[in-house]
Amino acid sequence: MHIIDPPRGLPVRRLGLRGLRKCGAVVLASGVLAVASPVVTPAAAATAPSVTAKGAFLYDVTAKKNLWGKAADTKRPMASTTKVMTATVVMGTSNLNLDKLVTIKQAYRDYVTAQGASTADLKTGDKVTVRQLLYAMMLPSGCDAAMALADTYGTGTTTAARTKSFIAKMNAKATSLGMTNTKYDSFDGLTTAGNTYTTPRDAAKLAAKALTYSTLRTVVKAKSTVQTATNGRTYTWYNTNKLLGSYVGAIGIKTGTTTPAGPCLIFAATRNGRTVAGVVLNSSTLDTRFTDAAKMLDYAFDTNIASTMRLRTLPDGAQRD
Repeated sequence: MHIIDPPRGLPVRRLGLRGLRKCGAVVLASGVLAVASPVVTPAAAATAPSVTAKGAFLYDVTAKKNLWGKAADTKRPMASTTKVMTATVVMGTSNLNLDKLVTIKQAYRDYVTAQGASTADLKTGDKVTVRQLLYAMMLPSGCDAAMALADTYGTGTTTAARTKSFIAKMNAKATSLGMTNTKYDSFDGLTTAGNTYTTPRDAAKLAAKALTYSTLRTVVKAKSTVQTATNGRTYTWYNTNKLLGSYVGAIGIKTGTTTPAGPCLIFAATRNGRTVAGVVLNSSTLDTRFTDAAKMLDYAFDTNIASTMRLRTLPDGAQRD
């Protein structure tokens, strides 16, 4: 595996929210935040951040302390940030073999075509590892990769049964993490019944748990990657999280955008050995969610980066989420 940086200066393809219909470190010993904990503010920061997001939450992973919130317990759809839970369930699998080979099915490609979803463009018949599927899901927000993982780690005799059972595992994991205001009815955030939702506080709990897995930390902080299937086919994927490479210390985690959810982001950064995780749900624009996140991180770290931050650009043709 080689990690590469995307070329700079290339034009960015502009897409509307409809075209962006995507699938929707740090060790925290228990992986659970105390829901009843009061929101407190960092001593060094004088002014709370002003963000466009309708919901937001900021958590100090290192100190295990809530820092700030906005509509922190209001339930909202979260689009492809759902995939953080998909990855977390996979990583929590007993005797997980990250080098296990998975054969890509035509059903995965048919699914993203039918849904108009973001894709890693996995080719039918290719064999890739579980580790590679994590890159395919978390960087270009591949719903095909999310379906492949759900199909692989669910139980049942059909793909439909296995993906359904995997979603049940996602809900069970949410319960175990104390995410009392979260529910999943999809493995990628593309809900048809509106029963995939979370709150900023709950999503921060998930972020803290996800960051306990070293493999997942490595995946989500990569700005891009080149991966090769067993037949020699090469895949190049770019991370849709433009906070990476733009905000000093940013280490992930996942973007998400659908029309109902708006632009969403679960993010984290480490400065001077201290890790902070945050969530913004339904920011005003695709890029503003990153500015919102930067303002929140500035608040946590007592810095002033957001006002001068220049966002990393994605190559033309790269997935947007």
